[in-house]
Amino acid sequence: MALLNSFFTWIMKKRMHQIDLFMKYPHDVQEEWFQSLISDAEATEWGRKYGYNSIFTPEEYKNRVPIQDYDSLKGYIDRMIKGEQNILWPSDIKWFAKSSGTTSDRSKFIPVSMEALEECHYQGGKDMLSIYCHNKPENKVFTGKSVVIGGSSMINNFSPDSYYGDLSSILIRNLPFWAEFLRTPNIEVTLNPNFEEKIEQIAQITIKENVTSLAGVPTWNMVMANRILEITGKENLLEVWPNLEFYSHGGVSFKPYREQFKKLIPSENMYYLENYNASEGYFGLQDRSDSEDLLLMLDYGIYYEFLPMENLHEEHPKTLGLHEVELGKNYALIISTNAGLWRYKIGDTIKFTSLSPYRFQISGRTKQYINTFGEEVIVDNADQALQAACTGTSAAIKDYTAGPVYFNDKTAGAHEWVIEFEKEPNDFQRFCELLDSHLREINSDYDAKRYKNMALSFPIIHNAPKETFYNWMKSRGKLGGQNKVPRLANSREYLDPLLKLMNNQ
Repeated sequence: MALLNSFFTWIMKKRMHQIDLFMKYPHDVQEEWFQSLISDAEATEWGRKYGYNSIFTPEEYKNRVPIQDYDSLKGYIDRMIKGEQNILWPSDIKWFAKSSGTTSDRSKFIPVSMEALEECHYQGGKDMLSIYCHNKPENKVFTGKSVVIGGSSMINNFSPDSYYGDLSSILIRNLPFWAEFLRTPNIEVTLNPNFEEKIEQIAQITIKENVTSLAGVPTWNMVMANRILEITGKENLLEVWPNLEFYSHGGVSFKPYREQFKKLIPSENMYYLENYNASEGYFGLQDRSDSEDLLLMLDYGIYYEFLPMENLHEEHPKTLGLHEVELGKNYALIISTNAGLWRYKIGDTIKFTSLSPYRFQISGRTKQYINTFGEEVIVDNADQALQAACTGTSAAIKDYTAGPVYFNDKTAGAHEWVIEFEKEPNDFQRFCELLDSHLREINSDYDAKRYKNMALSFPIIHNAPKETFYNWMKSRGKLGGQNKVPRLANSREYLDPLLKLMNNQ
């Protein structure tokens, strides 16, 4: 295995030269991909509709093709699901990634072409390993196996030749045969649609393996880890997997989970890197362990535009090219991809922390925020405030969500939080005060609304019983895979069902 580890490490390191090139010449690389995407799609139904054969510049593209969302593309995607081809993209598309429902509860089916699989999603996974091997040349990650908690894939009801499932399951289903030697458990267990049964199977199987790396959403890895410790009676995962050295995570902010993972894996040598991989594409990687910023990956078959948040609700908003973005501003991400998503608004917001190279942080969702009273609280604000409150009260959060309490005749509005702790705060009232005060420090709009409780009163914060969020996600059929707890909502669509569940527990 040592020879195999050396070989794979050498292969992964070779990719670093190409990454260096797009870091040095980002605009040239993006221009090349723009031209390639437009040229490839000229003869598609979409390309003919918008005259792609006479589009030569990004400005012409922006003027001719409106910004899209899922609803505007749904009719085309439905036809592709039923087997029609050459609609949005020239190559045959047989796979569709079912959305996790973070923007709404309605299912969305995102087309996944073979080009998107190879040039984007798989390349992102390989690049994560390349960066790890480059940053830690003494690694032994390939001497053991990786544990990945996948979703489930099913043949849909529209066509026997088209399939859908969580993105993770699509990736696992299409992996080359040799990749099976590097992961555990087998594909049948990994894609078991019964999440609770799958967690039990994964736990029973992997405790006998030499696991050197983990990958996936922190929430579900925590569930797996806790079950493994229950079975084995061990204090931490290093007592089960002594050679564990690397965790590639994504899907949700790692801030609420960091301290929990330090206890699960009590080693200064454990290496963590974040990825930004969505159903629509693989967008960013953490390329430095000493910074949480993500490197924007520019050669994955994606052309990027950036929509300033203050222009989000304009009828014909103007987007910016990569060369026009500024540091510290929130932008909605607009993408055109090698799976046929054209000027597609994915619902995520980012802010740049570096322009040479282009590094960024995920700041939230265009639909996951609270702005009922003009306070404009985004997920990044919430995560920062919660982290400060945890630090000040020696607490650790497992999950949370928040939403508004509306005005009535006698009282101002408020924010209401449901928080489930992994470790209870030593002073719950102090925790609440720190959460509120830190939000006021980092968000001037929130602070203004909180002034003398005129628009917003002190937040209402519930300490949820253990397993509240797990039971709630289970009741919604959203356990495992890429399903994530919605953090913020501008309505009470999540709060009210959660509170009802808590009252019935």
